[in-house]
Amino acid sequence: MATRAAEAGAAGVPPEPGWRRARLAPSLAEVYRTVPVLEGPWWRKALAFAGPGYLVAVGYMDPGNWATDLAGGSKFGYALLSVILLSNLMAILLQGLASKLGIVTGRDLAQACRDHYSRPASLGLWVICETAIAACDLAEVIGSAIALNLLFGIPLPVGIAITALDVLLILFLQHRGFRLVEGLVVVLIATIAACFLFEIIIARPNLAAVAAGFVPTSSILLDRDRLYIAIAILGATVMPHNLYLHSSVVQTRRYEETPAGKRMAVRYAFLDSTIALTLALFVNAAILVVAAATFHTSGHSDVAEIQDAYQLLTPLLGVAGASAVFAIALLASGQNSTLTGTLAGQIVMEGFLNIRIRPWLRRLITRLIAIVPAALTAIFFGASGTARLLILSQVILSLQLSFAVFPLVRFTSDRAKMGEFVNPRWLKALAYFVAIAIAGFNGWLLVQIFRGAVG
Repeated sequence: MATRAAEAGAAGVPPEPGWRRARLAPSLAEVYRTVPVLEGPWWRKALAFAGPGYLVAVGYMDPGNWATDLAGGSKFGYALLSVILLSNLMAILLQGLASKLGIVTGRDLAQACRDHYSRPASLGLWVICETAIAACDLAEVIGSAIALNLLFGIPLPVGIAITALDVLLILFLQHRGFRLVEGLVVVLIATIAACFLFEIIIARPNLAAVAAGFVPTSSILLDRDRLYIAIAILGATVMPHNLYLHSSVVQTRRYEETPAGKRMAVRYAFLDSTIALTLALFVNAAILVVAAATFHTSGHSDVAEIQDAYQLLTPLLGVAGASAVFAIALLASGQNSTLTGTLAGQIVMEGFLNIRIRPWLRRLITRLIAIVPAALTAIFFGASGTARLLILSQVILSLQLSFAVFPLVRFTSDRAKMGEFVNPRWLKALAYFVAIAIAGFNGWLLVQIFRGAVG
């Protein structure tokens, strides 16, 4: 306790009301408040805040989403587009709360948990979160390795080993400035979006059926198989580590720490994440639409693995390069997720434990946790084994999600912590409804998996 108080005093930051403990060192201290917010018209401020939302959006289009979207589109056509839309609306709400927590309190979600909960509870949350990040990293490793195999014929075990080298790129970018990291992420997202725009154009989906797919129907709840995949889509879309990430990276902006300055920052941060997540909605929906238009309509309703989709795209669409474009998008997705996963791992370790280690060592530890099971699976079970491991990683993520969502909603609904920025009653009720719904859906998914009722 005395140590933390001393740290706060050394930083010149007094303890904030409503928090049991003194303020920790800034989140991501090396880039904290390094991006200026200049005075001027609204669009200039919007551009200054543009970036963190795209780092978050990466998690909503990572390789873990591909398997669920491919399975949903090939098996049920456009019917599950409504689930993607609903999941994205939940994500917009939760990410908005995460950015507000970081801006108003100066804490990321991990630091807030460490301040609020007992040490044993904080350590438990840290272990759960680290497990989720390792599971997410596992999906990135497998997705990137599959893309390298499809594009260049590199064996899966070798591709998995190559993915460990991305730590060098990340270190280079972080030393060159946070805007460069954000810029690379935006370029990779644009690459993914362009690839799937091409795929949609050549797939020529039924636009009326696509529009109808965004309307929720009771058949999703009544059909056990549809419900299973729908819940899997939800679990793969709302990513727990993104809540920690977003509450931290918004603090890279140098806004005025006054009520008016924070109000402005909350508004533009929400605009940034909403636009970015809308783009993520397009990518997620595009994967499912391409699967529905290509596989479902041609009778290939059992396409759930990325490798199968790659092999079938060109012959079914009759357009040379369709499969290659698909694989390029997958590679961009895997590498993008790697960048954000690195930052999330650093934020969680520093926030929960107040321990800072060299970034390359932190990244190497996380990567090894993911590489070992991925490499063993690829060596002994081949491509089909990696596909199953990919789905398992999403189940692990779904287990952790509520442990991030409920603290976030609780903190942002506490007037003692948020002051005038506390969630109004309607937002508090909506946020808790979403948190309970996510917990219920993911719990039902786990029940179905353990019972073996589906699949």
